[in-house]
Amino acid sequence: MSFKGFQKAAVRAPQSLKQKFNVGEHTKDAVYIDAERRFSELETETKKLHDESKKYFDAINGMLNHQIEFSKAVQEIYKPISGRVSDPDSIIPEGNPEGIQACEEYENIVKELQATLAPELEMIQARVIGPADELLTVIKVVQKSTLKRQHKQLDYDRKRAALKKIQDKKEKTLKDEKALYKAENDMEQATQEFEYFNDLLKDELPKLFALEREFIRPLFQSFYYMQLNVFYTLHEKMQSIDIGYFDLTLDIEAAFEKKRGDIQQQTEALSIVRYKTTGAKKSVLPKYGAGSRLAIEGRKSTEAGSRLAIEGRKSSDPPTRRMTHDFVDNPPPPYSSGGSPDLNGDTSIIRANSTGSSWGAAAKAKGAAPPPPKPKPSRLSGAPAAVNRAQALYDYEAQAAGDLSFTTGDVIDVIEKGATENEWWTGSLNGRQGQFP
Repeated sequence: MSFKGFQKAAVRAPQSLKQKFNVGEHTKDAVYIDAERRFSELETETKKLHDESKKYFDAINGMLNHQIEFSKAVQEIYKPISGRVSDPDSIIPEGNPEGIQACEEYENIVKELQATLAPELEMIQARVIGPADELLTVIKVVQKSTLKRQHKQLDYDRKRAALKKIQDKKEKTLKDEKALYKAENDMEQATQEFEYFNDLLKDELPKLFALEREFIRPLFQSFYYMQLNVFYTLHEKMQSIDIGYFDLTLDIEAAFEKKRGDIQQQTEALSIVRYKTTGAKKSVLPKYGAGSRLAIEGRKSTEAGSRLAIEGRKSSDPPTRRMTHDFVDNPPPPYSSGGSPDLNGDTSIIRANSTGSSWGAAAKAKGAAPPPPKPKPSRLSGAPAAVNRAQALYDYEAQAAGDLSFTTGDVIDVIEKGATENEWWTGSLNGRQGQFP
């Protein structure tokens, strides 16, 4: 964009924004709007026609090239293979010479077919893709005229708004009179330029649409006949293929099964194609039964008679306080009612292997323990506990199931208070129970 063009774009920018957001007055021509919509559709469809024709041209060429590459890949697989390179005397060439020869014949046939179809494909390029390119070039030229008309419309609306602003002034000064004269001249020039491009496009766009229909008609007919030639040539050439490697007397599935034979079973019998190649099946521990242990045991063991994790200590470890009551080498003597030993005499109390045993012996030496205190009486057994009550300050009608209705002055027995001040309480009133604010 030149500097002059940039200046014009900057001047038109405010009016363009007003037109975009529909602010103020704007010129609208229904006939041109319809023609512009049809022209936009023409551009879209012509571009699609060009692209799809090009894709068809590339698809036919690509199909033939892929057929040749497929034949080459199969030929590489059929080449002689030997897995006994470590022993040169035992190398025996293995392969499929008939298959290799069939691949070469097929490749030659496809190359001949490619050469035969080359003129037809060139006709698609010349009679379909080329004319579509020419039509796109014409459309781009017309687009310049539509863009020019859009710019002239912006200038026309802008000059008209400026003229109206000066004309609406009640008291005009000498400066306003000069500005009014200039605005009228600018308005007259903008009107002439806008009407020229507007009338030109309204008159000639329908003619372009009619010519476009006549342009597409031979294009489509040529494309149809060229497709027939391509498909007929493909069918004739492939039908005349006479390769002894292929048994064309059978259908596709039967011929496939005949060629394959028992290869699938032999392949599946190989160990290297299996997921698990070596090793016996691992023994799985039973989920329930004698061989299993609960999760609290914290270990996996198949040995019978294993201890719980809490018991799994070595016998040499010192006994803990929790273990002394069950596992001690020298349990305390049985309780005797003959009296407690004399602590001041020669008899002495020997400390047991655990603190639990010593505390039990000391307790027995002191005598019988005092009886436990009586339990605290519950509310039901004694006098009734104080009931919390609340007095209603206003009327409330239940809004949902589980709500408690009340009127001003009612005394409600509070059963449960909310955790916070904003939560409702649970209470009862006149034999009804529910929540209330």
